[in-house]
Amino acid sequence: MKTNAQIVASTAGNDQKTSKAQPQNTPQQNQNAQFSQMAAMETENRVLRETIFQLKMELDRYRAPALMLAEVADILEKNAIIKLPNGNKFLVNVSNTVKDLKPGDLVTVEQKNLTIIDKLDRERKVEVEQFVIIEQPTTKWSEIGGLQEQENELKEVIELPLTKPELFKKVGISPPKGVLLHGPPGTGKTLLAKAVASSTHSTFIEIVGSELVQKFIGEGAKLVKDVFKLARERAPSIIFIDELDAIAAKRMDLGTSGEREVQRTFMQLLSELDGFKPLDNVKVIGCTNRIDILDPAILRPGRLDRLVEVPVPNKEGLKQVFAIHSKNMTLDKKMNEDRLFKLMEGFSGAEVKASCTEAGYFAIRENRTKIVQKDFEDAIKKVKRFEEDPSSYIGMFG
Repeated sequence: MKTNAQIVASTAGNDQKTSKAQPQNTPQQNQNAQFSQMAAMETENRVLRETIFQLKMELDRYRAPALMLAEVADILEKNAIIKLPNGNKFLVNVSNTVKDLKPGDLVTVEQKNLTIIDKLDRERKVEVEQFVIIEQPTTKWSEIGGLQEQENELKEVIELPLTKPELFKKVGISPPKGVLLHGPPGTGKTLLAKAVASSTHSTFIEIVGSELVQKFIGEGAKLVKDVFKLARERAPSIIFIDELDAIAAKRMDLGTSGEREVQRTFMQLLSELDGFKPLDNVKVIGCTNRIDILDPAILRPGRLDRLVEVPVPNKEGLKQVFAIHSKNMTLDKKMNEDRLFKLMEGFSGAEVKASCTEAGYFAIRENRTKIVQKDFEDAIKKVKRFEEDPSSYIGMFG
């Protein structure tokens, strides 16, 4: 048995052997290790300082008050008169950093004293594009059936002046500025407008008449002006105003302030159609199903020169529309199409499309991919039932 003293002495001897076996670091190596540690700590501190600086900048940006948008009305030496969106005008100071300021520019102003801080490009102002859908339509004339006469009218009034303007110069006449499409709902008025825009490779600007009615006085008229300005910049272009009766209804002497504002917007539209600024390669297509309530001023020659009625298709038109909507469907060879056309008499293009869709649903419910005669007959009855009783629209999807 070893005593405690012997065990302690043996352990101390082993530690001395271990320490002798491990090589000792030189002073240079220790100094290099310290330098490496200091460099790593400095790098970490630099990253932390940059992070803190960025967070402080972000906090300052959040605490900064928002700037207001205004329009420069006039320049008076070192000051300027600005117009706010609510219509109020103020004489304000201009920051020294703002150069080449002129009336009509869009600027940002400080909220308290309305000092002009910066000048914005007009291209940044998206009030117009916020209400306007600008796109290049892909609709082709072959996708429209039963409207051959209306197609020819549109090609003469819209397509020909944009594709062959020299022809009108040789003849010595000015092409019409626009066309009004009127007729029952679902007859293909919007499709006609998209097809003519696609065939002319023009910018298609689609806007609903009710979107031109704004809250503040003068805002609707300004929006109309900006729409036509945008159309001139992107010419050749076509402005399609759907539901034109929303702003072009007959004017009355008596009315509320809201009705008078609609009339101001309408007068701006008339001015753009027949004003001092030529429309050039900008054509206007109006669309309505209530031509009886339109103001005579919009219908006179020189504005919307050509009035084109788009009626429900006749029997030959029904055949063309039916062929377009059923071309991708698998139909039974025993289909009696003449009977279907007789049942669909008086249908619009939209109702023919709805009948094809419903016939497909009847086939799907019976786990079939081929549509038979009964599917179409049941679908036509369903669409007719919906037309006779509009309150049963929920049944269209059941």
